[in-house]
Amino acid sequence: METFKIDDVAKESGLTKRTIRYYEEIGVLFPPERSEGGMRLYTRKHIERLSQIVNARDVLGFSLMEIQDFVAIREKIDEQKQVYWKTEAAEEKLSQLQEMKIMVDKQLKMVDQKLSKMAEFRNEIEHIQKRINDGITTMST
Repeated sequence: METFKIDDVAKESGLTKRTIRYYEEIGVLFPPERSEGGMRLYTRKHIERLSQIVNARDVLGFSLMEIQDFVAIREKIDEQKQVYWKTEAAEEKLSQLQEMKIMVDKQLKMVDQKLSKMAEFRNEIEHIQKRINDGITTMST
């Protein structure tokens, strides 16, 4: 398995080494293996997780607590997928899919709540813009 040093992970993820370590400390990022000398050894999975964290933070505007919830759900989904692929009985597979659906529905609800708040905020700004434009029109005539 290919491993990466924290400098490489920082460059690829666009995060500082300090932020990466902080995410490990608070449990948003699972801890990496360590070399005999104690150096952190990250995997591709760590880099993928950091990408998800950055997207949740930057694109969706999630707080750290929301990111923790979002990532925890993602981990549960990944675990359920592993169980699903190892299961042969159709009834058990259906049960796994139903559990994954519940988790994905939770994630979608989190995203929808953020989108709703963003739409409200946008409407407020549009209202202010309209009032300014009306004032400009009034003052210009």
